[in-house]
Amino acid sequence: MATVHDVLSAKGATLYTIESSLTVLQATQLMNQHKIGAVVVTEEGRVAGIFTERDVLARIVSEQRSPAETLVCEVMTREVICCDLDTDLDEVSAIMKNRRIRHLPVCGAAGQLLGLVSIGDVNAHYASNQAQTIHFLSDYIYGRV
Repeated sequence: MATVHDVLSAKGATLYTIESSLTVLQATQLMNQHKIGAVVVTEEGRVAGIFTERDVLARIVSEQRSPAETLVCEVMTREVICCDLDTDLDEVSAIMKNRRIRHLPVCGAAGQLLGLVSIGDVNAHYASNQAQTIHFLSDYIYGRV
């Protein structure tokens, strides 16, 4: 069965993090620049939170707060669920579904941040595997052309 390690291997090592002392405006500019929906907030190399598009909507826009004056530490999601490299993708999907989240940080045994898996990453992996399975079954049923 596929694991988080498989997804991160295919995805690459690019990971965007921010310090909690940045403003929401700075964080959203980084997110827009890299076309990402979330950044992991770190303090001293450890996961301190996650800042997502949903945080912007729920805690900035709906509360009419100024992005230039609000710090990420004031509005980030603090209760972050992490997984490890050996976590099964079916388990990752279940966590995302049950917790209604779209991003899951990946941490090592010592708590160091190793990556970030999104629902898009998981769906892309499943879609790729399905395409391969369809191809192999087609070859099996109809023979190679």
